[in-house]
Amino acid sequence: MQPRERLDFSAIDHRPPLRFPDGVRLVVWPVLALEHWDISRPMARMVISPPQGQPLQPDHPNWSWHEYGMRVGFWRLKKLLERLRVSPTVTLNGRVCETYPVVAEACVKNGWELNAHGYEQIPMHKLDDQRAAIDKTVSVIEKFSGRKPRGWFGPGLTQTFETLDHLAAAGIEYIGDWVLDDEPVTLRTTSKPIVALPYNFEIHDIVLMALQQQPSEMMYVRALEQFEWLYKEAAERPKVMAIAMHPYLSGIPHRIGHVERTFEEVLSRPGVVSWNGEQILDWYLSQRRM
Repeated sequence: MQPRERLDFSAIDHRPPLRFPDGVRLVVWPVLALEHWDISRPMARMVISPPQGQPLQPDHPNWSWHEYGMRVGFWRLKKLLERLRVSPTVTLNGRVCETYPVVAEACVKNGWELNAHGYEQIPMHKLDDQRAAIDKTVSVIEKFSGRKPRGWFGPGLTQTFETLDHLAAAGIEYIGDWVLDDEPVTLRTTSKPIVALPYNFEIHDIVLMALQQQPSEMMYVRALEQFEWLYKEAAERPKVMAIAMHPYLSGIPHRIGHVERTFEEVLSRPGVVSWNGEQILDWYLSQRRM
């Protein structure tokens, strides 16, 4: 199925508004991505271009950039999120449980939601067997944490026309790859429905820092501008604002202070709470049953 076959068009102003619990006006959805970059493959991102502009393998400079995120950046972000009492959705490659078990275990000990992000950081289009890769991802995370992941982000946010059907068959209940609405929406699959939670590509450190190459403070500036408008609209209907982080970007010393004041300011406003993906999903499903 193509996207329009999975989801009928619906203008947000034409729907009955959903309702948050009393006292909640806007939900912040923190998403922390943890990935395994295999040095035998091209790197998922580059912070430094190769000499003569030709990609080289092995790519030690960009591999080590990501490795810093796991060795140092993650722990910096962990302390910040703990201090602010923010419990993120941790979307991780299943292989992280095997190559960085101390990182994955720190998330489990904190009670953070583990969301599946593929087994390795390889686009879904490049896999020979999507279903086998999805099943392996879910199995590895469940075995490591004791809980089956309910949500999914595709590596690089990638999907083919068949991916959602494979995810539903594997028991995945929600995705974060689609950015087409401010509210959760229900998608059709060949088995059971999947919910697309409200994500965005704008308050996202890869987009801001790695692709647009914005100055470090732009995470704070853009997030607050996004928040202020959503907060105003949230007086009439609920809003969800995702904030996406990667340890090798948001966990860097010249950026983390801007991440810190972003969360401090938005969470200080009346009616603003931080929920993980499971909490957003369960709230939405309860609304659909009403």
